[in-house]
Amino acid sequence: MSEGEARNSFEGFMKAIGRAIDGPTTWFRKQVVEPNQKHYPWYHQKFRRVPTIDECYTDDAVCIFEANQQYRRDRLVDSEILTILRERFSDCVVYETPDHVEKCSGLFKEYEDAAGYWFTKYGDLGAYHDAQTAYMKQKHRMIWERRHGPVGSGMNGKKVDPDAQGD
Repeated sequence: MSEGEARNSFEGFMKAIGRAIDGPTTWFRKQVVEPNQKHYPWYHQKFRRVPTIDECYTDDAVCIFEANQQYRRDRLVDSEILTILRERFSDCVVYETPDHVEKCSGLFKEYEDAAGYWFTKYGDLGAYHDAQTAYMKQKHRMIWERRHGPVGSGMNGKKVDPDAQGD
């Protein structure tokens, strides 16, 4: 008995009804719909860049919402990049185990740099943050660096007057 044959008359009757119902829709999909569709892989979906939070008016709720969604997408992409770099490093350690310190040092440096950049942008913001919170963190960091030098270098002791002319 082949795969398409029915085992008894009831099963044959049910298959005939199924073909009668499903046949026209399957034919229409294969002959009309699919040839006229444009196939794009889902991972090539491109979102247009929207104005950032500093370009939005304070009362423009739609612009602020779009800026927050763009920030959320950017954070997800940056987090995925960090995850991929971490996985590459751990795979290298597993594969190169006795000599992993020398052979995986480039991947470790790349991961550490990316993790530092990620923390600079998204770290210490708390559980519920948005584009405006991240923008304020960036602004405060720039003010700190203008007054005291790069973050992490310690306070340089001399006070810098931001209103002073010259230099």
